[in-house]
Amino acid sequence: MLIMIKKRSDPLVIGKVVGEVVDSFSPTAKMSVIYNSKNHVYNGHHLLPSTLISKPKVLLHAAGDFSTFFTLIMTDPDVPGPSDPFLREHVHWIVTNIPGSTDSSFGREVVSYEMPRPNIGIHRLVFILYKQKKRMQSVSVPLCRDGFCSRKFSVEHELGQPVAALFFNCQRETAARAR
Repeated sequence: MLIMIKKRSDPLVIGKVVGEVVDSFSPTAKMSVIYNSKNHVYNGHHLLPSTLISKPKVLLHAAGDFSTFFTLIMTDPDVPGPSDPFLREHVHWIVTNIPGSTDSSFGREVVSYEMPRPNIGIHRLVFILYKQKKRMQSVSVPLCRDGFCSRKFSVEHELGQPVAALFFNCQRETAARAR
């Protein structure tokens, strides 16, 4: 019974990241996502687009050693708007071959970082971390950022289930707020 309650209270379940973006998984690694050296990402918290201009630093904590590699995906499942996300998912960033216990700057950026620019409603921006079976020599890069599917990418590259995930909310800033 306690396990069921825990799953219901998991922010990834409440935020519908589990179900809409990834399948249920058991976290086996931890990561921290930090924008501009001060804005930490916490599940379900809100960040303004003006703070997301530069790519974040993603730190892997106790996630293996230098011979263990990870893939990081940042995606928006609410494109163009949360009430009708017919372009789901929009991929903002993919980094592969990140050595364990380092950060995203040590990996290979295969899809360059694109800052979130939500136009309609509140969007969820999701960071998904996968443990690789081995160092990736080649990666099939999506032809278009819209219509991306994290699950499909995971299957194509034999990544399995995520080992960690985080998400934050973001919405369009008014002109007065962005100044």
